[in-house]
Amino acid sequence: MRDTRESRLLLVLLVAIAFALITVDIRGGEDSPVDGARQAAATVFGPVEEGMSSAVDPIGNAIGAVRDSGERHNRIAELERQNAALKARLGSDDRNRSRVRQLDSMLKTAGAGQYGIKGAEVIGIGAAQGFSWTVTIDAGAGDGIKRDMTVLNGDGLVGRVTTVGPNTSTVLLANDPDFTVGTRMEKTDELGFATGQGDRPLSVQLLNGKAEVKKGDRLVTFGSRKDKPFVPGVPVGEIVRVDPSGGDLTRNVYVKPYVGFTKLDIVGVVVEAPREDPRDTVLPKKPEKPKPTPTVTVTATPSGRPVDGADAGNDEQ
Repeated sequence: MRDTRESRLLLVLLVAIAFALITVDIRGGEDSPVDGARQAAATVFGPVEEGMSSAVDPIGNAIGAVRDSGERHNRIAELERQNAALKARLGSDDRNRSRVRQLDSMLKTAGAGQYGIKGAEVIGIGAAQGFSWTVTIDAGAGDGIKRDMTVLNGDGLVGRVTTVGPNTSTVLLANDPDFTVGTRMEKTDELGFATGQGDRPLSVQLLNGKAEVKKGDRLVTFGSRKDKPFVPGVPVGEIVRVDPSGGDLTRNVYVKPYVGFTKLDIVGVVVEAPREDPRDTVLPKKPEKPKPTPTVTVTATPSGRPVDGADAGNDEQ
């Protein structure tokens, strides 16, 4: 193209049109009238530009690959972190579900015995040296807790309150050797005194040396005067061993407590005793004995047509 007056005017006109389009595009933003054309151009020329860039810029590609690799590594690390956090939350949820079950069980026990309770959480355990079994709960005088109140959970008797602070209390567990509670046998009403033996079954001395007892018999608390330190009817445990009578005035039996003292979490302090002795109503229902399966005996008989008297006569003829 020759450098003439017409070509110069055409160049100036094209530059002016270009600036005008740029101005319109900038002012139009996302609603720019040339946006469609730009997208069409990108559709047509984009793959070509991408191919040319890949062909002529291998160093840039390598840097991009390293950067992408780092980003992928960061994403993987983030996913791993989120996965660990999710597992931690799931673990927490499992614990919460367990605590909800404990609370629900304890409320059912309290409802069956008509005990007014104050819920609490075990926040500390006493030193096991010297065969001492105690726990600390997060409820104290400010919550209406007083010394010599009965402590239970959904399974049965946990212990009694021995020391009360403003916000916490100490509970002496029922398996401590210094712990003694009056008991009553289910149905027979035989009375006795249960004493803790640490991680061994409770030792129960029945007042009647001739009492008829056997393994599996169950005991509840007898109750104390004015319901302190023990309210009546709280499940204690089941007999697992019976000493021979020997003609003594008393008889010793050994009871496995319902409560697991090494895994206490949610407990309830009885702040209001029941109006009436619940007797045996708080004890869990005994599992039903399996019914014997009827036995059917099948006797094989020879195959063939049965023969009656009339047929027999015809055969003789």
